[in-house]
Amino acid sequence: MRVTIYAVGRLKAGPERDLSARYFDRFSKTGTSQGLAFNRIVELPESRASNSATRKREECLALEKALAADSLLIVLDERGKTPDSNQFAEMLGAWCDAGKRDLAITIGGADGHDSALLERADAVISFGAMTWPHQLVRILLAEQLYRATTILAGHPYHRN
Repeated sequence: MRVTIYAVGRLKAGPERDLSARYFDRFSKTGTSQGLAFNRIVELPESRASNSATRKREECLALEKALAADSLLIVLDERGKTPDSNQFAEMLGAWCDAGKRDLAITIGGADGHDSALLERADAVISFGAMTWPHQLVRILLAEQLYRATTILAGHPYHRN
């Protein structure tokens, strides 16, 4: 299953970009043996609209335009379910075993996601009740994708 990350906003050069790249590289190297292939990161511009609702709607439209119509969709949102790492790995593994071809994971802008995207999602996941900057969310996501592949492979990186 090809995994593509869609992020509203651009991650500038610096330690956050380097750390996320390190984990995405690890994911790309370990994921293929588990049926998970890192495809790419698509960065979409943040809306410049004057109010939150309009910004979310414009960003939602840009995301929907970029997403493949038949891909599974995970939306990262602070109000989503908070699976543990094993549950996240099991979800990815089950989708792979079911023969799903593409998985899109979205990281929203500063205002979050529009309800239309949340309704379309196959899963809405949270990294906790706190609000995280999108730079850190990208790092957390990259690490959890890598961790999921090690869990699926039975590798000792994830200790229970």
